[in-house]
Amino acid sequence: MGEFWPVRDALAYLAGNWQVRRTVRDLAGDGEGRFTGATHFGPLQDGDVRPSDAEPSPPESGGRLRGRGLLHHETGTFVWQGVARPAERTLRFLPGADPGTALVRFSDGRPFHDLDLATGRYVADHPCSADLYRGEFTVGDQDHWRTVWRVRGPAKDLVLTTDYTRDRSAPDGRRNRP
Repeated sequence: MGEFWPVRDALAYLAGNWQVRRTVRDLAGDGEGRFTGATHFGPLQDGDVRPSDAEPSPPESGGRLRGRGLLHHETGTFVWQGVARPAERTLRFLPGADPGTALVRFSDGRPFHDLDLATGRYVADHPCSADLYRGEFTVGDQDHWRTVWRVRGPAKDLVLTTDYTRDRSAPDGRRNRP
């Protein structure tokens, strides 16, 4: 992606269904895997909200939050060294201080990273034990975005590249720019 597409409202942009294609390259072991599947960003329901999500509203928001956030559920097939396995993950995207931002949390409520799509590009770090995950998020247009995670540590040397394409065939495919 050459140019970045600014996003006014990160949660509105992400909401809906996306087709997902991911490559996983193990630079230390020279292996490569592929994930293909789908991601749905739907509204968080009461049962999806954890006590750790109850952070105070940013002062500039006047005490208001832009909804409860989104539940991100990804399902598909991961193929590694010729062996295909079902794979899935769940994350929660909570409202950030500004509309172009979000707080990303693991399904159990632990913080993962901040996200700021206001300029269409953002870099986030996530330390995990002795490893460092550095993610670059880029938005190409209203229907395409990408993440590239570089993972480095004593036992890991990986690059995970994920391309997301809005699935307009799904019932809640979105057509308007957020």
